[in-house]
Amino acid sequence: MTSTTTKAERVFERMRADILAGRLRPGSRLRYAELCGHYETSTGVLREAMLRLSEQGLVKGEPQQGFQVVDLSVEDLRDLTEARVVLETLVFRSAVAEGDLDWETRILASHHRLSRTSQFDVADPDRLSDEWVAEHAEFHRALLDGCTNRRLKEIASSLRDTAELYRRWSLPLGSGIERDVAAEHEALLSAVLARDADRAVDALTNHISLTSRILLDTFAAESANM
Repeated sequence: MTSTTTKAERVFERMRADILAGRLRPGSRLRYAELCGHYETSTGVLREAMLRLSEQGLVKGEPQQGFQVVDLSVEDLRDLTEARVVLETLVFRSAVAEGDLDWETRILASHHRLSRTSQFDVADPDRLSDEWVAEHAEFHRALLDGCTNRRLKEIASSLRDTAELYRRWSLPLGSGIERDVAAEHEALLSAVLARDADRAVDALTNHISLTSRILLDTFAAESANM
């Protein structure tokens, strides 16, 4: 790995974390001069990082206008939720059927770590903590890893990465809506251990869809008040 590659990777990771945490807000313009100073890097390295973020659906570029953080879109959210429900439940159903004892053990361990990790950022209680987000991502990766079809797992993982911005923003935007995320994870774990594919699919569908419903309800309420 070259020095330039190392720098680009570091800037990419920092920018990705800033976007997902809302420090770079949805819809905001990404100005090279400001960001090069903030991340202490060159224009070339910054552009490489933004192209990678674009591939993940977190940043978009427009001719003559440069890059900006993707905005929260009702239409995109509906399309993304539909795609995730179809693909992730398909992979999860296969995982329940094909996963072995090691797969179950990994899920149990991952769920234990997730349940013991603080969900909220101590310095900013309206935001999810980076540690919890990492454990949450690992738990969902573990759920799907029992599936033996690598291509399907890659597509499902890509959709989950794209949805991360919506998941992060569902908390501050939908803070008035009750949700028991821990119970949702317990339902997923219980279905896995029971090897109940139908119950597993229902639990995952509800888990994915609730984030979408929170945001859509919030958007509708904001539109009604405009």
